[in-house]
Amino acid sequence: MSSSPSSSLPARVRVSRLPLPPAQNVRVQLNKLFPALDVGQADAAAVALAGGRVVGAALRFAQQPQPRMELDPSWRGKGLEAALSAAVSSETGDPVPSEQQP
Repeated sequence: MSSSPSSSLPARVRVSRLPLPPAQNVRVQLNKLFPALDVGQADAAAVALAGGRVVGAALRFAQQPQPRMELDPSWRGKGLEAALSAAVSSETGDPVPSEQQP
């Protein structure tokens, strides 16, 4: 049995696919991560949340084959990249279950 990307996430992190367009408070946080992009133009989006704060996100745009990803520097290398990529690439649009219990 192989482990999913979510199985290696820190316990307090949750990765979810976002409904589009994102709510205003989420959009504000996404704009901080992606200041040069119009996040409202994304075809798909996923966020990593820790303590109610967006610590990473992946956005997929129709004209780009690979999603754009940004992470808070303190969260790099903790498995969020793989979990965000999987969530934003999900064809179903369902959130990827990734919250772990301590």
